[in-house]
Amino acid sequence: MPLEDYSRPMVTLNKGHHRIEQRVVRTATVLNTYPDWPYVGQIFRIDRHVTDLLGEHPRDEVAFGVTDLRPKFASSRRIGKLVRGHWRIEPRLHDVRDMAFDEDRSQIRTGSGPQVMVTLRNIAIGLIRHMKLPNSQRTLKHLGRRPDPVCALLLS
Repeated sequence: MPLEDYSRPMVTLNKGHHRIEQRVVRTATVLNTYPDWPYVGQIFRIDRHVTDLLGEHPRDEVAFGVTDLRPKFASSRRIGKLVRGHWRIEPRLHDVRDMAFDEDRSQIRTGSGPQVMVTLRNIAIGLIRHMKLPNSQRTLKHLGRRPDPVCALLLS
């Protein structure tokens, strides 16, 4: 789709993690009239230009997405923030799963086993966070050897 079909872009420049990243987020409603896509609020395009701190080793990336959020509820600025926010959640959960459950070394790799285990681990982490316990990893290690409090929690 030509860039002219997109809304006014939102441009950000970030420096961190040993790199400089320029992001341009554009949104469009061109798919909203397609009957096969009834819940499309808008589509978006994110162009990223990344270099190291010296401005060397440039890399360009383009990502596309679809959302049910209409333009009046989500400008290109908000879409950019929502996409960035997603990547704050993912590593936080992955780090806890890997540190507490040593998930990266799991041998469960076939069928629906991996998805089932991720779901069970996420439930355990969610319960601990819901109980507002201070250290997820320590709590999981402690409760891993004591099934009675876990069963009482699940049955309450």
